[in-house]
Amino acid sequence: MSKVGMFMGNISSQITLIIEENNGFTPNEVFEASKLYLGVELIWELKIVEIQKTSCDDGYFSSEKVEQKWYELSFLKDYKEMVLNTYLPFVLERSKTIKEENKVIKLSPLGSYGGESVKLDHPSTFDTLAMDPELKYKLMDDLERFVRRRDYYRRVGKAWKRGYLLYGPPGTGKSSLIAAMANYLKFDIYDMELSSMRGNSDFRRMLVSTKNRSIIVIEDIDCTIDIQNRNDGAHNYNDSESQVTLSGLLNFIDGLWSSCGDERIIVFSTNFKERLDPALIRPGRMDMHIHMSYCTPSGFKILASNYLGLKNHCKFGEIEELITEVNVTPAEIAEELMKSDEADIALDGLIKFLNKKKEDFKEKIVVENEVDDEKGDEMKKEEIVETKEMRKRKGNSKRGGRTRRKIF
Repeated sequence: MSKVGMFMGNISSQITLIIEENNGFTPNEVFEASKLYLGVELIWELKIVEIQKTSCDDGYFSSEKVEQKWYELSFLKDYKEMVLNTYLPFVLERSKTIKEENKVIKLSPLGSYGGESVKLDHPSTFDTLAMDPELKYKLMDDLERFVRRRDYYRRVGKAWKRGYLLYGPPGTGKSSLIAAMANYLKFDIYDMELSSMRGNSDFRRMLVSTKNRSIIVIEDIDCTIDIQNRNDGAHNYNDSESQVTLSGLLNFIDGLWSSCGDERIIVFSTNFKERLDPALIRPGRMDMHIHMSYCTPSGFKILASNYLGLKNHCKFGEIEELITEVNVTPAEIAEELMKSDEADIALDGLIKFLNKKKEDFKEKIVVENEVDDEKGDEMKKEEIVETKEMRKRKGNSKRGGRTRRKIF
């Protein structure tokens, strides 16, 4: 159970529980549950003022500390066991139900100075995601298996966490998938801004301040700090612009600090998986790699249902065929579908857009082939010149040899 301070009241038959907001750096789950169940109006607030005096000072020195919050719960001593073993567990369970019923999902931006949490009202769900259905159901099964395996993780001696790497081109729905995961599990989201952290100590402090049942997100991990693949030879570990190190990040994922909390999901996203160090994305750190690819015909149908309310249309066949011939992201298709409320107009615009991409792709291939042909011709010319030069040198060598034999 989270930290609960106990103090005797003035009346010997009465006892008061003090439920503090934090246990050191770690949030107190009982406080959060009480806040959700009882309401914010019962919270007591205090700004602590420290009074100090040394033998060298003529007067007192005072300093004001950070505001603290707590709940007070007073009752007769005879009810102590009932409050601790029945009432507080009930508050914890009831708060989870309230959270699920009202979808109180929060997005907390975590930088070097932390951040106020805000309610996340992102409408993305697995039903509205335009991703491969097989991969979608595989991910949902994996999430469900994770949340019900508390005893399993404890038995095998592993921290109760799971890592997911989302990779693929921009516009393929990586951020929407993160929101859908949070909505599906009713987890809080913590958005970690590594570039704003001054060092690994900031990183650790942010980690322990996150709550259980949360998703910790680092988007565009390849762009956030300099942690590229060590094998590419371009990494500079002494870069003073980034104080968060690769070793600090690895320790955050599966080192000792990773055990500071339960039921946590860590998500990295990137457009370029190949730029990441293999040590960062191996199993045990990023357990499941999810490729967010270009839109497929099944993904298009989901988008058409989302944006136009269509389950079928006579133009679907042509669009699906074009989608198989060009690389187009769900974001691009969504943008075209949003241009008109009239289904026919929107679909015609999408067909025009896809045909344009198809023509551009063909032109690109033609240009690349022409360049390759020119390079091939240049190589052939160079080979012919080299061959003539070699023959010429061989001929000179033979004539020179015959002349020497005649002289001697």
